[in-house]
Amino acid sequence: MRQGSNQSWLHYIKDIIAADVYSAVFLATYVRTAERNKSYFPNLEVVDLTTHQIIKQTPGVQLALSNSELDPYMFVIGKN
Repeated sequence: MRQGSNQSWLHYIKDIIAADVYSAVFLATYVRTAERNKSYFPNLEVVDLTTHQIIKQTPGVQLALSNSELDPYMFVIGKN
Protein backbone atom coordinates (compact mmCIF):
# COMPACT_ATOMS: atom_id res chain seq x y z
CA MET A 1 0.00 0.00 0.00
CA ARG A 2 1.25 3.49 -0.82
CA GLN A 3 2.27 5.87 1.92
CA GLY A 4 -0.25 8.58 2.62
CA SER A 5 -3.05 6.46 1.26
CA ASN A 6 -5.99 5.86 3.53
CA GLN A 7 -7.22 2.72 1.77
CA SER A 8 -7.63 -0.48 3.69
CA TRP A 9 -7.52 -3.92 2.14
CA LEU A 10 -10.54 -6.13 2.68
CA HIS A 11 -10.63 -9.92 2.60
CA TYR A 12 -13.47 -11.31 0.48
CA ILE A 13 -14.65 -14.83 -0.22
CA LYS A 14 -12.37 -17.28 -2.06
CA ASP A 15 -9.27 -15.56 -0.62
CA ILE A 16 -9.66 -12.39 -2.68
CA ILE A 17 -8.03 -9.33 -1.13
CA ALA A 18 -8.96 -5.98 -2.69
CA ALA A 19 -9.26 -2.33 -1.79
CA ASP A 20 -12.89 -1.96 -2.88
CA VAL A 21 -15.88 -4.04 -3.90
CA TYR A 22 -15.57 -3.30 -7.63
CA SER A 23 -11.97 -4.57 -7.74
CA ALA A 24 -12.97 -7.70 -5.84
CA VAL A 25 -15.84 -8.42 -8.24
CA PHE A 26 -13.54 -7.91 -11.25
CA LEU A 27 -10.90 -10.23 -9.80
CA ALA A 28 -13.48 -12.89 -8.90
CA THR A 29 -14.89 -12.77 -12.44
CA TYR A 30 -11.41 -13.08 -13.94
CA VAL A 31 -10.48 -16.03 -11.72
CA ARG A 32 -13.75 -17.80 -12.52
CA THR A 33 -13.21 -17.28 -16.28
CA ALA A 34 -9.60 -18.52 -16.08
CA GLU A 35 -10.70 -21.64 -14.18
CA ARG A 36 -13.49 -22.36 -16.65
CA ASN A 37 -11.29 -21.92 -19.74
CA LYS A 38 -8.26 -23.61 -18.16
CA SER A 39 -6.20 -20.66 -19.40
CA TYR A 40 -3.76 -20.84 -16.49
CA PHE A 41 -1.92 -23.97 -17.67
CA PRO A 42 0.60 -22.09 -19.89
CA ASN A 43 1.74 -20.18 -16.79
CA LEU A 44 2.57 -23.29 -14.76
CA GLU A 45 5.39 -25.82 -14.66
CA VAL A 46 5.47 -29.16 -12.88
CA VAL A 47 8.70 -30.36 -11.26
CA ASP A 48 8.81 -34.14 -10.87
CA LEU A 49 11.60 -35.21 -8.54
CA THR A 50 11.00 -38.95 -9.00
CA THR A 51 11.86 -38.80 -12.72
CA HIS A 52 14.15 -35.73 -12.43
CA GLN A 53 12.31 -33.69 -15.04
CA ILE A 54 10.56 -30.34 -15.41
CA ILE A 55 7.35 -30.44 -17.41
CA LYS A 56 6.97 -27.13 -19.25
CA GLN A 57 4.62 -27.90 -22.15
CA THR A 58 0.94 -27.11 -21.59
CA PRO A 59 -0.41 -30.60 -22.48
CA GLY A 60 2.06 -32.24 -20.10
CA VAL A 61 1.19 -29.86 -17.28
CA GLN A 62 -2.51 -30.44 -17.89
CA LEU A 63 -1.99 -34.21 -17.84
CA ALA A 64 0.07 -34.05 -14.64
CA LEU A 65 -2.54 -31.91 -12.89
CA SER A 66 -5.49 -33.98 -14.10
CA ASN A 67 -4.48 -36.83 -11.80
CA SER A 68 -6.68 -36.74 -8.76
CA GLU A 69 -3.75 -37.33 -6.43
CA LEU A 70 -0.36 -35.75 -7.08
CA ASP A 71 2.80 -37.70 -6.40
CA PRO A 72 4.35 -36.45 -3.13
CA TYR A 73 7.50 -35.47 -5.05
CA MET A 74 5.65 -33.55 -7.79
CA PHE A 75 5.48 -29.79 -7.33
CA VAL A 76 3.49 -27.17 -9.25
CA ILE A 77 5.24 -23.83 -9.69
CA GLY A 78 4.35 -20.58 -11.47
CA LYS A 79 6.55 -19.20 -14.23
CA ASN A 80 6.44 -15.59 -13.06
